[in-house]
Amino acid sequence: MDKINFWKNKKVFITGNTGFKGTWLTKILLQKNAIVKGYSSKIEKKSMFNLLNLKNKIKFDKGDIRNYKTLFNSINDFDPDVIFHLAAQPLVSEAKKYPLETISTNIIGTTNLLDILKFSKKRKSIVIVTTDKCYQEGIINQKFSENDKLGGDEIYSASKASCELITYSYNKSFFSNYSKVGLATARSGNVIGGGDWSLNRLVPDIFKSIIKKKKLEVRNPNHVRPWLHVLDPLYGYMILAEKLYKFPKEYSSSWNFGPNGKPNSVIEVLDSFKKFTQLEFTIKNSKKNNFYESSYLILNSYKSKKYLKWKPLLNTNDSVRLCAEWLNDYINQKNMNQVTDKQINYYNNLR
Repeated sequence: MDKINFWKNKKVFITGNTGFKGTWLTKILLQKNAIVKGYSSKIEKKSMFNLLNLKNKIKFDKGDIRNYKTLFNSINDFDPDVIFHLAAQPLVSEAKKYPLETISTNIIGTTNLLDILKFSKKRKSIVIVTTDKCYQEGIINQKFSENDKLGGDEIYSASKASCELITYSYNKSFFSNYSKVGLATARSGNVIGGGDWSLNRLVPDIFKSIIKKKKLEVRNPNHVRPWLHVLDPLYGYMILAEKLYKFPKEYSSSWNFGPNGKPNSVIEVLDSFKKFTQLEFTIKNSKKNNFYESSYLILNSYKSKKYLKWKPLLNTNDSVRLCAEWLNDYINQKNMNQVTDKQINYYNNLR
């Protein structure tokens, strides 16, 4: 991003702002003196958003993205310059339990947002965050690039692939006619960091096992994923949003944000955690593991590196260390706003 602060006084609308990534993004934007408005259906009692008391630091509307009227009013009352669409049902396991809710939230919710914004005359950028799981599995150990086939062998992946297709069709049908509006999708890897308390995710499960002093049950120790600390993709989304704002036609497409270097398995990430924590874990087949998960998932980020000048700055060891430090400070009841700001500042100094 430019040395000049693009974000100062920019009006930024974030759907799903109370979630893990939405909270970190809000903190970064507040540091950059952006004017932030969030839109989410709920605030979990145990959440990083609550912990950091962010509701009192931003504008906020409570609402479901499936409610067209409520979302319409929230967006138009704010008249944003930049929109980050993070709201979703984000879990593979929950998608199997609640397929209709997952499909309606991820597909109808995204379509509502795009439909509301389709005739905007104001210069703005729109980043639709999807997932690395939007690709159709095919070649063994394939490293997915943006032009690879979309698909999904389970509901969550299929819903996110559908979001990609809908965004593409809206872009071609509506947004490409308006040179002032940039629209893109962002596909990132398995994002880790402090403050994530989601179900059936590796790092939240590690955190819970340490806090409760119980051994960790591991579902798929040999599965390989594109692990990224949350700060790496978020800065990628922000670079993309800035480019879209300035050069909408050139950057309105899909973008991968994945890690550098050798891909890591679950067991390798756990070994890294053992260096920084007193983690104990046992490997056994979990009865909870009754949903399909790909065994190997890696992203090719060449396009983002070349055209956005983005690159991940944290390797797996660094990412795990920051996770462990955040958790240790949380356990020791430190000021978590200061802790989170410190990690953001650390990352900024690497750039």
